[in-house]
Amino acid sequence: MGKGKLAKFADMESYDCVFQYPFRALEHADFPLQGHWREEYFHNQNPIVLELGCGKGEYTVGLAKLFPDMNFIGVDIKGARMWTGATEATKEGLKNVAFLRTNIEIIDRFFAPGEVQEIWLTFSDPQMKNPRKRLTSSWFLERYRRFLTDRGIIHLKTDSNFLFTYTSYLVEKNHLPVITSTTNLYADSTVVDGFPIDSTAVGGFPADNIAASIQTYYESMWLARGISIKYIQFLLPHDGLLEEPDVEIELDDYRSYHRTKRSPLKVKK
Repeated sequence: MGKGKLAKFADMESYDCVFQYPFRALEHADFPLQGHWREEYFHNQNPIVLELGCGKGEYTVGLAKLFPDMNFIGVDIKGARMWTGATEATKEGLKNVAFLRTNIEIIDRFFAPGEVQEIWLTFSDPQMKNPRKRLTSSWFLERYRRFLTDRGIIHLKTDSNFLFTYTSYLVEKNHLPVITSTTNLYADSTVVDGFPIDSTAVGGFPADNIAASIQTYYESMWLARGISIKYIQFLLPHDGLLEEPDVEIELDDYRSYHRTKRSPLKVKK
């Protein structure tokens, strides 16, 4: 491990806004703030919004600045990346921001039923080989139901046509209410299902240009490369059995920035 990473990990240990609980840390104990985030950390009763797979925390911090009357928690297992957002939040004294370093597969162990109002998924790995690992899969949505309010909001912002298409099919198959959906966030001025993009969405987020108002470092590179940004916002009711879509979807021709795909396959369910 490089000295830079070690220094960042040392910094994070001293940050009040950072909680580091990888899977092994919960083997013998529960997370102490589960069900008590508002009272014991944020010290308010404002809504809680998660960014899962937050990377450097650009969205977590950006949203916290835009919405001081809401609480934001960035979640990722990569501590060296998270350091960037945690450092900015600490230096700027943002009291409505926290970062949780853990495995997203156990995210339901950190929040009580109904404790979270919204989830942002920003440029998640599309996991084209393994449906269970996709953060919009029925497997993950069932986990979100354990702590998200009934009809809580899910936001997906992605460069991946595969992940966006897969999510759209899953949402359609399970009749999940769509608030906004676009295959080109920065070009489209209208949305599906008759919802104009300047209408007000539930949960405090206006549906106009919030998703477009914060642009991450890698997102700017995707845009410069000519790749459109896709965005879908939908509600997750508690009732009903969630099922996977039985549709073959064309695979993306890249894995990440400047990396082509290795698999010869062209479609995947």
